[in-house]
Amino acid sequence: MNAVTPLRAADAAVDTVLQSSLRECVTRAVRRYLSDLDGKPGDGLYDLMLQEVEQPLLREVMAWYGGNQSKAAAVLGINRATLRKKLASYGML
Repeated sequence: MNAVTPLRAADAAVDTVLQSSLRECVTRAVRRYLSDLDGKPGDGLYDLMLQEVEQPLLREVMAWYGGNQSKAAAVLGINRATLRKKLASYGML
């Protein structure tokens, strides 16, 4: 796994003030993507969005919990085996 400096509570509080909500970020990204298509057909937006969000989500949660897969899986609300499978698919094991 890559060495990533996890956010700590104080950093997270500042980050919350500076960042828009996740929903707003996704909304802007989807609108930009659709605009960039400029009327051309696009395929696989759903899978693209999941991949773009899932990998950094897993990376940050794993860093936050110091690589502890059990804690990360619990906070993500998924089974530890599912987490391991996802981590492996992104080359994060």
